[in-house]
Amino acid sequence: MMTNMRTDDERWAAVLRRDSACDEDFYYSVRSTGVYCRPSCGARTALRENVRFHETTADARAAGFRPCKRCRPDEPPLAQQHAARIAEACRLIEQADETPSLDALAQTVGLSRYHFHRLFKAVTGLTPKAYADAQRARRMRDELQGSPSVTDAIYGAGFNSSGRFYAASSQLLGMTPTQYRAGGEDAAIRFAIGECSLGAILVAATDKGICAITIGDDPAALLAELQQRFPRAQLIGGDAEFERVVATVVGFVEAPRTGLDLPLDVRGTAFQQRVWQALQQIPAGATASYSDIAQRLGAPQSVRAVAQACAANAIAVAIPCHRVVRQDGALSGYRWGVERKRALLEREEAL
Repeated sequence: MMTNMRTDDERWAAVLRRDSACDEDFYYSVRSTGVYCRPSCGARTALRENVRFHETTADARAAGFRPCKRCRPDEPPLAQQHAARIAEACRLIEQADETPSLDALAQTVGLSRYHFHRLFKAVTGLTPKAYADAQRARRMRDELQGSPSVTDAIYGAGFNSSGRFYAASSQLLGMTPTQYRAGGEDAAIRFAIGECSLGAILVAATDKGICAITIGDDPAALLAELQQRFPRAQLIGGDAEFERVVATVVGFVEAPRTGLDLPLDVRGTAFQQRVWQALQQIPAGATASYSDIAQRLGAPQSVRAVAQACAANAIAVAIPCHRVVRQDGALSGYRWGVERKRALLEREEAL
């Protein structure tokens, strides 16, 4: 990530804090040692009067300096090297019929078992096992949609027994494999549409809990979106008991201090579910940045993936993605409109 530091004082401050975010921005040389380094180099800090700054490695070499053997500024940045190794491991997991062992993955990319496990989680936001499980879940969904039978899908997804497949399928799919393969056929989803100050609001639930809360200007469009997600499910509307659930949700939208304690039927990848769980821990009246969430997950490099998980959230307010803002506090995109996000935050700040 380029930081575009322009003054020597800013660059020197980056060297003092060993800021890896500046590693592609400039280099510095040390007159007393004759070497040039990245800003993040872990070597003992040089005296300021011995330090010069260079835009490129070529500039530093032209000035007569040689690359530091510790931070190796003439090679790709360490973060880039790490990302390449983890990308290789991800490809191995994705292409393997049987999930490779942790030792085998670490050995293939040239890292120790412990370092590989820690680095994999930092880059992807998941452990190698969770990533492999997510890939198997994706393969399960693909196979169920394309295979002539559930039995064929079991072995196509890499399961050696039907018992293991069925044990995993309910959690991953939210319904039986047969129902999923039929587009949710015979799965009962209750729903109701109400009105709140933010517009029309649709709430839908399976027997496990709320599976959708969506907000918009057009009630018909909200219903069409639900039908598209579950094309062959049995959608049940006009249920007086369930309309009370909608009233509870509307009450929370209008007065966040009432709280919202409803069971949820959350469906997403392993990483998405971790992000959504983290969002539920942000209290009303507070906000967090995408970077904050990535740090909390132990995956500081997964800021973009956190943003994508927020965008994929289909359960508004109950999973409060509206409480996630940019690093500078500015409002970013919101699935149901930035103005609705602003309104929700203003109500919560007034608590």
